[in-house]
Parts: sequence; structure tokens; C-alpha cells
Amino acid sequence: MSTHEHHSITVSDYNPNVSFIDDQAIWQAIEDASNPNREQVLAILDKARQCEGLSIQETALLLQNQDKALDEALFAVAREIKNTIYGNRIVMFAPLYVSNHCANSCSYCGFNADNHELKRKTLKQDEIRQEVTILEEMGHKRILAVYGEHPRNNVQAIVESIQTMYSVKQGKGGEIRRINVNCAPMSVEDFKQLKTAAIGTYQCFQETYHQDTYSQVHLKGKKTDFLYRLYAIHRAMEAGIDDVGIGALFGLYDHRFELLAMLTHVQQLEKDCGVGPHTISFPRIEPAHGSAISEKPPYEVDDDCFKRIVAITRLAVPYTGLIMSTRESAALRKELLELGVSQISAGSRTAPGGYQDSKLNQHDAEQFSLGDHRAMDEIIYELVTDSDAIPSFCTGCYRKGRTGDHFMGLAKQQFIGKFCQPNALITFREYLNDYASDKTREAGNALIERELAKMSPSRERNVRGCLQKTDAGERDIYL
Repeated sequence: MSTHEHHSITVSDYNPNVSFIDDQAIWQAIEDASNPNREQVLAILDKARQCEGLSIQETALLLQNQDKALDEALFAVAREIKNTIYGNRIVMFAPLYVSNHCANSCSYCGFNADNHELKRKTLKQDEIRQEVTILEEMGHKRILAVYGEHPRNNVQAIVESIQTMYSVKQGKGGEIRRINVNCAPMSVEDFKQLKTAAIGTYQCFQETYHQDTYSQVHLKGKKTDFLYRLYAIHRAMEAGIDDVGIGALFGLYDHRFELLAMLTHVQQLEKDCGVGPHTISFPRIEPAHGSAISEKPPYEVDDDCFKRIVAITRLAVPYTGLIMSTRESAALRKELLELGVSQISAGSRTAPGGYQDSKLNQHDAEQFSLGDHRAMDEIIYELVTDSDAIPSFCTGCYRKGRTGDHFMGLAKQQFIGKFCQPNALITFREYLNDYASDKTREAGNALIERELAKMSPSRERNVRGCLQKTDAGERDIYL
């Protein structure tokens, strides 16, 4: 596995004993934004088109808009920004649940320590190899490795499991090229050790930024410490991990508060660490076996509200990747792709060992229920034929050192069109040649030709050359 030196990050002094989430200030912003008029909303939408982001107050005004007719204008701007910055690429990944052993009691999660009906499992190294083999046979190149917070999932065990994942190679191009990690917060020293495993993004969700609600739903375990979790991303960056991902679990508390608090987190990271998160995720509470709260979330977010949340976030942080999991239905995921989502999981299983044994993907071992049960090839086919989207398996930026503040700087110069679009086409051809069904291959190659026709002659020549090398058997080509 080739690695690079991440760009060094200077993290300014911060006080981990004081929350930077000011509940009163957030509620004041929401109150000050009540009943925005049409002109205010349209002015903010106009400003958003400049792709320079929005302030907390501007975001609050969009959240408080009650004029349904303006939702279409919001969605149109979200589509415009998504297309300007990301084009029609959709980055593909799959979660790999390594362990559902957890010492925390989180009332919304099927893995919670008090769920004694859950079949607990932590994959052994040979089982990890088998799971990765299946993911590679689907065509995946990017994994999100997920670990419950438990002493057996310490940093040494996590690093060893990641090394195992990277070691699995088959055929001419079957390999995992980027592993992102979702695991418990660590100390700076442990994060430094995690970084040695050549991880991509470190992901940690606050779940809820409302401290009283946080205390009510996190009943025991290390996760009860709100501030330790809140500053996890600071510590990861201090350790030199410059690609990080944040998120909130929508449904635990008022969505307006959560979104503004999450954007406050973005701003705090930019202030203290020089760069905000690479990705933001939008999990919604889904039914989980052994969790009563998951069956009836206290602040349920319906589909219309959820679409507005995603679209507003795309306007507020235009250069941040937005991730959507298979919690959501195929139909809703398609709509959300247009409104700003840039990464999706495909063919997912949320139980340890779930790829090897499809029977495990039942209530007795999974974290939450899935909304999109389609196979990988079916998802790819529909992305191409229904959305004219290019499924991207590219991991080039990570290997080229285009991460953290370096990535954000380049993104703001529209470099994604120069690198990401060609790399998406090249890695998509790899998928089509090695893994796709005949109908997906035919549809995918037709899409590639349409995309090539949009390029300048010199770029088209360059990309065609890379595609020819791919067709001749070369793998892992990227600009």
C-alpha cells in the first residue's frame, strides 16, 4: 500500500474542558431567523451560488423558511452547486463492520451494551480477509471500517485489522485502496498510531450536539463524556490525521439546532486546525433491534425535511463531501444525490461477517435496518441510466497527498474537474471491465463516451490514453 506524508497541521490551543457549542447562541440564531421574508431567502440563495458558504445566521434563515414555493428554488441552487463543484461523479464505498462488541449504552443503537439479545462478534483476521475478498469481488476499492467502542477494539487491534484489509489482493486489480475508519475517540498518542495504518478519513459523529439530550441517550460507558467526544476530531488533527468526517444522528433532537451546531463544529475546526471536515454524514434514526427509541424517534425528521437539511448543508459548506448510507431507500437516495450528496455506500451489510453470511444481516446482529437492499451492480446500473452519474472508485487524491487543507484549496480552484472527473472515468472503466454485468458495462461505456465528448481535445486525448491502458490490463491509473 503506497502512502504519503500528510500535510502537517498546526492545531492552535483549545480548551477541551469547555464546549464550543453555545446552546443559547444557537437558539437565538433560530429565533432571530423566524419568519424570514421571500426577499431575504432569495438573497441568501443568490449568495450561495458564489460557492463561498453561508454563515450560521444565513443558514438559520433558510432552515426557518416556511414558504414551500421557495424549497424548489433552494433545491435548484443545491443542484447547481453540486454540479459546479462535483460534476456528476458519485464516490462509491462499502462499510465493513469488524466488531459489534460495545461497552456503551446508547439508547438508539442496536449495538448498545444492554442489548443482551444481540449476537456479539468481533471478526478474526481470516474472517476479515474473507469479508474483504467479497467486497473486492463486488468491485469495491474503498472501505469504511466500523468498530464498536470496546477494550478489544483498541488501537493496536484496529491497526492490525486495517493492515489485513490492505493485504488482500486478487486478480489484476482486486484490492482495497483506501480505508476510512469509524471508531471510538482516542487520545492524541493513539491517533498517531492509527495514522501509521495509512488510513484515509477518520470519522466520528457527535450523534447529538445538545448536551442535555446527549446525557439522556448515552447511559453508560466512555461515550457518556460529551466533551471528550466533541474534541475527538481536534485530537485526530493534532495527531496529523488531516482528513476527518463529522455527523449528527437526526431524530434525537431538533434538526435546526443539530444542523447549526454541526456547522459551528465546522467553523471551530477551521479556526483551531486550519481546515474543516472532509465529509459530513446524515444518518437518520432507523429501527434497531433492542432499541425502543429507534422505533419512535423523539424528533422525527420526515423525507421532505431531510431533503431540505441536505440541500441547505450543500449551500452552507459547498466543498465538503456529503455522505449518504444505505439506511435510506433507493428512491430517496436518488433525490438526495441531486441535492448535494457526493458519496454513497452500496451493497452494504451492517453486521460483522454480514458479507460472508447473508443470514447474519438480520436483526440479531446488525446495528440498524437498511433501506436500500439493492446489489452493487444494480445500484451502479441505475446511477448510470437514471441519474447519468459516474460511479467513481478513485482514491488518487489520498495517494497524491491531496488531502486536508491541500484538498480544500485545490477544490476551490475547480481542480475537481481536472483530476476527479478523469479519474472517475478511468476507475469506472476498471469496474466495468472487471466486475460489471453485460447490461451495466454497455450502459457505463456509453456514459463514458458521452463524458469524453464534453472534454477539451487535449484532456480527451489524455483520458482516452488512460482508458486504453486500462482496457489493455493496467490497473490503478490516476492523474
